[in-house]
Amino acid sequence: MRILVVEDEKRIADFLGRGLQGAGYAVDIAPDGASAIQFTHDTDYDLVILDLMLPDMDGLKVLERIRSRRAGPPVLILSARGQVDDRVKGLETGADDYLTKPFAFVELLARVRALLRRGQPAPEKLQVADLALDCTRRKVMRGNEAIELAPKEFGILEYMMRNKGRPLSRTMIVEHVWDMDYDGLTNIVDVYIRHLRSKIDDRFPQKLIHTVRGIGYMIEAPEKSAFRTGLDSAPVEKPV
Repeated sequence: MRILVVEDEKRIADFLGRGLQGAGYAVDIAPDGASAIQFTHDTDYDLVILDLMLPDMDGLKVLERIRSRRAGPPVLILSARGQVDDRVKGLETGADDYLTKPFAFVELLARVRALLRRGQPAPEKLQVADLALDCTRRKVMRGNEAIELAPKEFGILEYMMRNKGRPLSRTMIVEHVWDMDYDGLTNIVDVYIRHLRSKIDDRFPQKLIHTVRGIGYMIEAPEKSAFRTGLDSAPVEKPV
């Protein structure tokens, strides 16, 4: 899941970035309205957290630009403007939620998760063969065995399971899981895939994570993947 934080106050932006990254999300920071509009034009975000008092334009103008897109992400306004009229105007302009400053991070995180659940058509409990992932509780089971994953490992696995049967390039994985550009991250994707395989595949007879030669990786039940061509369950040591 990738989140855009639009906040000009560096202290708050850094706090939000660290907190959301610690919760397993990829985060971009836009310090002003123009940057936010450019970010949303270049990248498909799962959620935008938007301050209203930006140095170059009113945040509601940014919200209007986001809402002008055919399929924009949910928007959570985070603002010191806490009057009823401000909240009503923000919601009527197209925001999905409104939280006033100062705020408790645990409440912000709960609202973020609620908006992401609302925006996701996929079920919150994902299943591939005997591998189950609970997106809400962030739990992973293979058969009757609980599997502990680091936040980035969980993010990759969730993204793959939401797209089961679909080959995903390293670029796609980085853009949805990491909070930085693709350049230089090819090898780290392969490293994390190896970590995932060691936890959810290596000790089990049925392998679920497959290498798609020339593309990247895919997760699929073995009875389906056996009919596809160009698949290999062994890890790729060199990027393609």
